[in-house]
Amino acid sequence: MDDSLSKVDLHVNVSKQQPFRQASTNNKSSLSGRSTPRNSPSFRRWNSRGTPRRDARITGGTIAQWFRSNRLVYWLLLITLWAYLGFHIQSRWAHDNKAEFSGFGGQPRQEISESHEQSPRRELTADQSSTSLLGANETTKSHVRDHKMPDVLLAQTGGDDIVSSRKKVPVKKKNKRAASRKLRVRRKATVKAELTEDEIPMKNSSYGLLVGPFGSIEDRVLEWSPEKRSGTCDRKGDFARLVWSRKFVLIFHELSMTGAPISMMELATEMLSCGATVNAVVLSKKGGLLSELSRRRIKVLEDRAELSFKTAMKADLVIAGSAVCASWIDKYMDHFPAGGSQIAWWIMENRREYFDRAKVVLDRVKMLVFLSELQTKQWLTWCEEEKIKLRSQPVIVPLSVNDDLTFVAGLPSSLNTPTFSTQKMLEKKQLLRASVRSKMGLADSDMLVMSLSSINPGKGQLLLLESAGLILEPESFKIKSKIKSSVNIGKEKNTLAERLHLRGLKSNFKDSVEVPAVSLDSSQTRRKVLSDSEGMPKQNLKILIGSVGSKSNKVEYVKEMLNFVSQHANLSKSVLWTPATTRVSSLYSAADVYVTNSQGIGETFGRVTIEAMAYGLPVLGTDAGGTKEIVDHNVTGLLHPLGRPGSHILTQNLRFFLENPSVRQQMGAEGRKKVEEVYLKRHMYKKFVQVMYRCMKP
Repeated sequence: MDDSLSKVDLHVNVSKQQPFRQASTNNKSSLSGRSTPRNSPSFRRWNSRGTPRRDARITGGTIAQWFRSNRLVYWLLLITLWAYLGFHIQSRWAHDNKAEFSGFGGQPRQEISESHEQSPRRELTADQSSTSLLGANETTKSHVRDHKMPDVLLAQTGGDDIVSSRKKVPVKKKNKRAASRKLRVRRKATVKAELTEDEIPMKNSSYGLLVGPFGSIEDRVLEWSPEKRSGTCDRKGDFARLVWSRKFVLIFHELSMTGAPISMMELATEMLSCGATVNAVVLSKKGGLLSELSRRRIKVLEDRAELSFKTAMKADLVIAGSAVCASWIDKYMDHFPAGGSQIAWWIMENRREYFDRAKVVLDRVKMLVFLSELQTKQWLTWCEEEKIKLRSQPVIVPLSVNDDLTFVAGLPSSLNTPTFSTQKMLEKKQLLRASVRSKMGLADSDMLVMSLSSINPGKGQLLLLESAGLILEPESFKIKSKIKSSVNIGKEKNTLAERLHLRGLKSNFKDSVEVPAVSLDSSQTRRKVLSDSEGMPKQNLKILIGSVGSKSNKVEYVKEMLNFVSQHANLSKSVLWTPATTRVSSLYSAADVYVTNSQGIGETFGRVTIEAMAYGLPVLGTDAGGTKEIVDHNVTGLLHPLGRPGSHILTQNLRFFLENPSVRQQMGAEGRKKVEEVYLKRHMYKKFVQVMYRCMKP
């Protein structure tokens, strides 16, 4: 039985192996003996007497070697594709700023702009029927409730990742208590800041007539808004080639809606648009630009110490935007002694207290940048007095009108397209002017005189109201002899400048009128222009003052101005107020004359002055500081002396513009021409490129 089974098994095995052996035999007979080398794969495959396991190992090694060689090519292709995709996304985000890259916290940009449009500050628009006062505590609670989580990019301490405040981040259980404690501290700090912001409710019952802002009207009339822009970088310019793919740290001393913070914000925006990496260090979050930084996707470092120092050390250049930044610069160079070689200090103040604060580190930074000739001479004089030797010669880089305002003003800018040409924008600007003036309740015969700045004694708004009162109430108006002021505006002695300015106008404007002249070289030259007062409707004076609610306002000074206006009925009917805002195109379009009445040593530069000139407004400015470098007397505007003696000359200049609209328009056109020749964005960045190149050069 067993023998028969074994025979059967043997027969089956032989039957299964027979075809293989036949093929092997046939193959050997066809190879003609030893014509095939013994070491060839085919010889080993057909003639090997080794185990099948060894053959499998040899075959598997060949396949693995082939796979490894092809896998290297595969990974190279994958890395190349990944690098190209990353470069493509970064380029579109930096330049085109499309909707898919412009959202924040998962929201598209359009929704973000709508949320900002509905902010509590929007509720401050003039409401003639509003008579009830809102308490400061109630206002603060509603403000905090609407803004529990500030919409801003914050870099968390100890990491470089950008985290949205509205995006839910998974928190470990053991850190929940610490996270909640930090949130409570942050909310308490916000409440404290809002409680001490302002004591005056921003209502019509407080200010008489509060108008604006008019962002929604701008969007509707212009069919364009800053949120829709796709970048303002001139990619073929030297600035774009210099900043591309480089890292910069910008130091903000505060976030108020004043010249220095706004200029630094626009510089950061331009750098981002040109493909740079920008980090902002904010020394004080006082002000209302936090949401605007978020909208422009400017990364704000939460830590002003260790993290900011480490980020600055890795940057190609650090740009400080105020003399107040001296404290941060001092601490940074204590942490990193060689850090001064990469700092460009853009100083925008011109008072001795700012110099005393900055003199400790003036000789340690790479370069100082100033705004005007007068400011440069003043700081160099102080340095000589203190025996401070600078590392390099200071450079003057005047400010410019940003592209948003230039675009709406109808001047050439990087935002112009065939659809939005300069001629088309001039037509839209006229429509915007009509819409805003109608919203303000102004007639065509009203001459709107505007002054936009923080409200404090140094800006001279109270003196402007006195000058307007002399026109509106010439008989009953009496100038108060005592005015609380932090600047010296009570000079009684006539100086040489005063004697040159005190020139009355002819009372009879039948044949010709005489423009009040300021002779800085003791000449008696006077310019005569044809009178157009006859046959024209009588012009009515209206005054628009801003910026209400600014963190830089002096509350006591604001109260004094409100009390002064309330004592004069005609004046109170002619004064309008507007809240602090960055949407000022509508205000410039609606105005007819701009006043820069800065006292003391005057404005360091006066950014609002060149913005008003870009919109064709003649400027009435003080004969001091950077204003007299910008305004050409009797050409682009009229100048008047400082203090109360200057308020009488300002009254004469206001009356002259009321009676001569054509001269007003002619001076505005000359100022617009000067801006186009000197103060556009391309002019400023052409000079700024040289500063950056010298600072980044080893």
